[in-house]
Amino acid sequence: MATKRMNANFSDQVMSLVKTLRTEAPDCVASGVVDMSTGMLLSYETVDSHPPEVLDLLAGATLDLFQGRTVQMIEEVFKERRGISGDQHFFQEILVNSENLTHLFIRMNEQQDVVAVVVCRKSVNVGMLFAQARRAVQSHSL
Repeated sequence: MATKRMNANFSDQVMSLVKTLRTEAPDCVASGVVDMSTGMLLSYETVDSHPPEVLDLLAGATLDLFQGRTVQMIEEVFKERRGISGDQHFFQEILVNSENLTHLFIRMNEQQDVVAVVVCRKSVNVGMLFAQARRAVQSHSL
């Protein structure tokens, strides 16, 4: 995985994914890509300005959602009970609704420690959000 990140095209691919998500996800107000192995927000686009500390917290929150201690324990129990070995994660997509927004977090297929984030107005058609976001993620291999 590290060799892919060192590829000169990786940055361009990340920025392309962010732009695709931002333009094609319905009612999208922001999109980004988080690298959970480094805890960094690699790229983002938003219609509003946000304080830098909020953007920094997005990467940490994404890490907690997918790889927090309790989540890791749940995944280990599932693997043990199902006799599965390997580092594939069970939680691939997480949808979070806040008071005014819907946040969708999707792990990349090839790079399980890279997560695409899409933030939309709460009025979004969730089915369309999933369809468009999945299509964008599948068409951008990082």
